Amino acid sequence: MKRELNIAVSPVEAGEPDKLKSVVSQALKVDRERIYEMIIVRHSIDARNSRIRINLSLEIYIDERPDPQKRPNFEYPFVGNKKPVVIVGAGPAGLFAALHLIELGFKPILLERGKQVSERKKDIAAIHGEHLINPDSNYGYGEGGAGTFSDGKLYTRSKKRGDVRKILEVLNFHGAQDEILIEAHPHIGTNVLPKVIGSIRETIERSGGEYHFNSRVTDLILDWDRIKGVVLQNGDRVEGIAVVLATGHSARDIYYLLQRKEIELEAKTFALGVRAEHPQELIDKIQYHGTARGKYLPPAAYTMVEQVGDRGVYSFCMCPGGVIVPAATAPGELVVNGMSPSHRGGKFANSGIVTEIRVEDIPAEFKRFGIFAGLEFQQQVEKNCFLAAGESQLAPAQRLADFAANRRSPSLPDTSYRPGIVPSDMGSWLPGFVTSRLREGLNKMGRKSHGYLTNEAILLGAETRTSSPLRIPRSNETLEQLQIKGLFPCGEGAGYAGGIVSSAVDGERVAEMIGQMFK
Repeated sequence: MKRELNIAVSPVEAGEPDKLKSVVSQALKVDRERIYEMIIVRHSIDARNSRIRINLSLEIYIDERPDPQKRPNFEYPFVGNKKPVVIVGAGPAGLFAALHLIELGFKPILLERGKQVSERKKDIAAIHGEHLINPDSNYGYGEGGAGTFSDGKLYTRSKKRGDVRKILEVLNFHGAQDEILIEAHPHIGTNVLPKVIGSIRETIERSGGEYHFNSRVTDLILDWDRIKGVVLQNGDRVEGIAVVLATGHSARDIYYLLQRKEIELEAKTFALGVRAEHPQELIDKIQYHGTARGKYLPPAAYTMVEQVGDRGVYSFCMCPGGVIVPAATAPGELVVNGMSPSHRGGKFANSGIVTEIRVEDIPAEFKRFGIFAGLEFQQQVEKNCFLAAGESQLAPAQRLADFAANRRSPSLPDTSYRPGIVPSDMGSWLPGFVTSRLREGLNKMGRKSHGYLTNEAILLGAETRTSSPLRIPRSNETLEQLQIKGLFPCGEGAGYAGGIVSSAVDGERVAEMIGQMFK
């Protein structure tokens, strides 16, 4: 007999199968010897009160054994001789568009400006060791997109737009941990995600799809109001029945290309600020109410949101047990981001602390750039940060409480950021209105979360790539670009997603629409 049970238990009870079985037997009023197996379907932590609870959704098998658990399985047909669809960008939006197009009987041709994962690692090592940035292969560009070496967090609120469960199952099918199917806030980790991305490539190529690395798009092939394909930096033309534009939020050259082609763009809200790093042990104490984490609780995460005036100041991309990395995509700029390995075992916790930037917030000096005012403002902050670091990938840094109180830091603590840090008055290079909002927001966070506002923590700059300042408009009905038939803006770069899962969902939606239009 199979029973389903939702129950809240202590961390010890959740972590010890014998103890959990005793709790379950009491809840169901059955002898524990009759319980053959307990399968966790959903797992989440409730740390809102000092009495921390683990919420479990269980399948309980009484007096019988369950059928063997079946892993998610997907069959991808061979499509090497089918209609081609060009996909620009091999991040999550592009990859999941490709996989679903294969399911629908189309041949995806993936064009990626960067390199395969294995080769991309060498360019990333050069950023850390030599402060050299390859503008086509870095933390932002290359196989798998920005997410490949940036944590692999899979939580999303965009659950109404598509089948989030399927996205998780596809990732699991390609090598991601089984835990992502049951955790409320699933996470793959930077040490596992590259292998998953490589496995997805193998599926696409085995099915007859094509991959082309080191293939940066420099032009669009248009026939009046219809797209026929794209042109690469070496002059090659790649054509298909449709083009999926899944270039990510950092591909500024694509926005300028669209402008040259007189294709409409829209300015939108984005955010920028700094990245905060605390000792993980301190965050554990704050979030777990002084309780020692021990072996039954994971490294703690946090989410903070404050209003300063009518603008949000909030945490972004929080990485328990993680590291801060240099994420610029061009020489002469400095950008930081955070990531965590699957075990989240590092001694630091980091998170972006950013403020909302609306179109009307952009300083007047950037208005001459028209639709690109936000993009140019974002880039100028990155250049200012680079100069503050002595024109290197060293990150300007300041102790958190010192920044919030507008005082200099005479010394800096240790950090996970391996290129290194230099002392900086962060307010000397951040825009004034950004500095004042961050200070007020951090002081509010400190009052609500005792211990957070401390000089044990530091701020590093600059956190600027939360999302793009631009959107590529598309039809609500067909998902095509409004002016160009067959051009499908997709994912973060198009302004319709934020993060791995929502981008993957958008990729599937676009593929589905292509399937309906060109079947």
